[in-house]
Amino acid sequence: MTAAQTAALMMIASGATHAVVNAILKAGKDKMSSRALIDGFSALLVLPAAFIVPLPHGAWGWLAGSWATHLVYLFCLIKAFERADMSMAYPISRGVAPALAAVVAVSLFAEPITVLVACGIGLISCGVMAVGLGRHVDRRALGWAVATGVSIALYTVIDAQGVRAAPSAFSYIVWVYLCLGGGIGLLFALWRGPRFLLAVREEWKPGLIAGALSIVTYGLALWAYRLGDTPRLAALRETSILFGVAIAFFFLRETLTRGRILGTLAIASGAALLLLG
Repeated sequence: MTAAQTAALMMIASGATHAVVNAILKAGKDKMSSRALIDGFSALLVLPAAFIVPLPHGAWGWLAGSWATHLVYLFCLIKAFERADMSMAYPISRGVAPALAAVVAVSLFAEPITVLVACGIGLISCGVMAVGLGRHVDRRALGWAVATGVSIALYTVIDAQGVRAAPSAFSYIVWVYLCLGGGIGLLFALWRGPRFLLAVREEWKPGLIAGALSIVTYGLALWAYRLGDTPRLAALRETSILFGVAIAFFFLRETLTRGRILGTLAIASGAALLLLG
């Protein structure tokens, strides 16, 4: 199996796991406290590895940029989930990102992109429009979802460059989670105050599970970015939209309209083109 094929499979697995993490976040009563638990547990789980892997020399600037954009991303994601169904907020937030990430990666860092990959990204973007832009969409929720997608595109490109600049993929992965959990998780916990302590009592088990899965999903993505080009891999990760819509329908009992079903089919077709590319 080639490095490109390995990276593609890692991204699909990453997307499936990411949908589960977001479903757990969506199911939580207090979204910000749930996110603090997820990131806090992730940091605790990777902490022992910090004494084994090398320091991410050459990637500290990328880590700082990643922390800042992840802070914006998580805040916008929480706001989107507070105002909208997962089957609307999740596809838009994840689907806006590939096209933007491709533009940034190609224009600023001269990463390669083929016509087939560009068509696949275009299909995913059109599918997202069909999935999320219904007549009854809350405009504020739409705004938060789009802002989430923009921040995803930014941290995707930043982390793709950072993991390549670090001594190893494991080094960057460990320090990403230490920064996110020790920084953003702590910040969100302090923000919620006593309500966070109540959430810990009720939601620590799903928070622990989601924290472990969070390491798996983004760890796979970061490792894949070290093996392949950003535009194709970033778009392939958005197969998470398909899993997210399925979870929203079967487990969260959310309604799927005809437009969302057609959009999901378009996203699946785009993912198929990306695999062929």
